[in-house]
Amino acid sequence: MKRTIIIHVFSIFLLVGNVFAQENKIKKAEEEFSNYDYIDARKIYLSVVEDGYKSAQVFEKLGDTYYFNSEYAEANTWYGKLMDNYPDQVRPEYYFRTAQTLKSVGKYEESKKMMEKFKLSSPSNLANSQLNNWQSFENLTNSEGKNFKVTNITSEMAGSDFGPAFYGDKIVFASSSKNTEGSKVHDWNGQPYLDLFEAEIGENGNLTNVISLKGDINSPYHESSAVFTRDGTTVYFTRNNYIDGKKKRGKKRLVGLKIYKATKIDERTWGNVQELPFNDDSYSTAHPALNVQENKLYFSSNRPGSIGESDIWYVDIINNSTYGTPINLGPNINTEQRETFPFISEENTLFFSSDGHFGLGGLDVFRVSKNNDPDVAEIINLGQPINSNQDDFGFIVKENEKIGYLSSNRDGDQGSGSDDIYAIAENCNAVIYGAITDANTNDPLEGSVVYLLDENSNVVSQKITGANGNYEFDNEIDCQKQYVIRASNDEKEYLSNEKVVLTPQGSNMLQVDIALTPPDCPINDLGCRLDLQPIYFDFDKHNIRSDAEVELAKILQAMKEYPQLRIHIESHTDSRGNDDYNAQLSERRAKSTLEWLVNKGIDRSRLSSKGYGESQLINNCSNGINCSEEEHQLNRRSMFIIQ
Repeated sequence: MKRTIIIHVFSIFLLVGNVFAQENKIKKAEEEFSNYDYIDARKIYLSVVEDGYKSAQVFEKLGDTYYFNSEYAEANTWYGKLMDNYPDQVRPEYYFRTAQTLKSVGKYEESKKMMEKFKLSSPSNLANSQLNNWQSFENLTNSEGKNFKVTNITSEMAGSDFGPAFYGDKIVFASSSKNTEGSKVHDWNGQPYLDLFEAEIGENGNLTNVISLKGDINSPYHESSAVFTRDGTTVYFTRNNYIDGKKKRGKKRLVGLKIYKATKIDERTWGNVQELPFNDDSYSTAHPALNVQENKLYFSSNRPGSIGESDIWYVDIINNSTYGTPINLGPNINTEQRETFPFISEENTLFFSSDGHFGLGGLDVFRVSKNNDPDVAEIINLGQPINSNQDDFGFIVKENEKIGYLSSNRDGDQGSGSDDIYAIAENCNAVIYGAITDANTNDPLEGSVVYLLDENSNVVSQKITGANGNYEFDNEIDCQKQYVIRASNDEKEYLSNEKVVLTPQGSNMLQVDIALTPPDCPINDLGCRLDLQPIYFDFDKHNIRSDAEVELAKILQAMKEYPQLRIHIESHTDSRGNDDYNAQLSERRAKSTLEWLVNKGIDRSRLSSKGYGESQLINNCSNGINCSEEEHQLNRRSMFIIQ
């Protein structure tokens, strides 16, 4: 009996010791969590759960360590355990967070039910807005973004890459993939600190020649989210609160974010880094954006007066050096959650990311309808594929050039689950179609070959017509691009014919019918069949015009088809100017014509050229004769002679 009592007592001591050990672990985890060291806090919470410890607080905090790092699927797992095991202890914000994570794993009906619980537990504008807009969910998958495609351009880079900014014909972005200023790791997410890099856009759209911004911008801590003035001499960027080589913590021991300004001190180097005066150690100010006039600076901040966790604000820039009082954009744009990463486009349209406005999950990109007061403007979700069920942010666009970029931690075919940069391009669904017919009888011509040629006269695709003479090009087409449609029917010895077309934007059909003429010359008479026409030049110019390139493309294609073909180029001027100058000008025209073909791949030995000045006018517009510009134009030409 005594032995049994001793065993029981010993077991109680073990149990009590285990409880104390677990409580000490949880205390340590809470310290790490309160210091925003989510990765270390997570490890401790996971260890106590593995040892069998459960509580509503542990499940909350475990979910939060994932939620605040945008790992929504994992967050959903632990929030689910909170809901299942402690339904009476769920605080209102966890209904909202759970609803958001359910969206991110594709469980939209369950997300709606959770949002209804959030409304019951905490009636608010946020809950009402989310539920009132739920019926628009299907519209987000069939919205204005459907005409675009997104392509990951940082998939080959490790780590986190986000926040692109236009910098001339380059982009600048934040990356932890190539940290060069030190090996420090951020406690929040366990990744290296971010630096700013510049990169060129390669022919395939990927980033090339990636280098760190030179000078004093990058530090041992975070730099991100830059915006440049149009002249490229000034940059505003986000940096950790870093003073005199040391990071400085705010009241909550968090090293906040601030906006800094730097200027170029030579072609490649940045210096004169200045902290902007409206920053403060006690809150974060980040993600700057300039309006078109460059007299307003927009940013995201959780400063006093914010409606939610972070709001969009702006300040006036006065004489490029003084800043006004920060102004909140108000409750139409800002919600009780996060509004961040503002961007102002060429057309002065405000874009931003939010998880407070109704979206697909995580942060979504929104725009404010044009020419409206922010207090009453419609807030429009850009929808798929620009938005996903994960975080989508850092959106920038040049409407006139139809190029854009965004950041996203989306999964799937292209996504890595970490922050990547995506290029946005028009999703072209244009189709070119038509019929090939006899020019005299209008009968369809079966067996005709129809070529789709690009602007360099390369064959993109070809089709052979059936009995109805019809053809169609669809998947091969890019929008708003010039093509040549060339048709031939050698079986019936028709002369080839072609048309130059510019494809439409978006989902459109372009009908291009081509009529072929029966030959008036023998099939073995190449000169007759090619029907080479002159090209023309502007007054006193020798550059090749775009209309001339169309005719040159025919010659290029013929020389590719007939390797033995040799061409002699004869170039001319009109009568204006003296004879010597015109002789030199015609030589320059002959040379530029020849070089165009050489640059497209034709061997120089197959070409010859000569300039004749004004000696071979084809009309009466000689010296002293009053002629129209159109008549003079006929003399400014290059002609092609088959040898």
